[in-house]
Amino acid sequence: MKELKNQIIATVGLIITAAGGIFIANMEAIFSPEENSPPPTMEQTITIPPSVVKDTLVITKTVIQKPKKEEREIDW
Repeated sequence: MKELKNQIIATVGLIITAAGGIFIANMEAIFSPEENSPPPTMEQTITIPPSVVKDTLVITKTVIQKPKKEEREIDW
């Protein structure tokens, strides 16, 4: 009877350990946002005080995009 009890405790411990390992391995997939969600947007409002009005106002914005990885074929 004591051996059966020890085997059951060991089995439950093994199941809990395996479940924890699977959870850790898939944690990024579980908590990551959906792929189809739109990218975040940024709104910008510029207010110029009347006493500081100049002839020319230049506003520049540079958008840097990461280059896409090119798929290359490997010939063996």
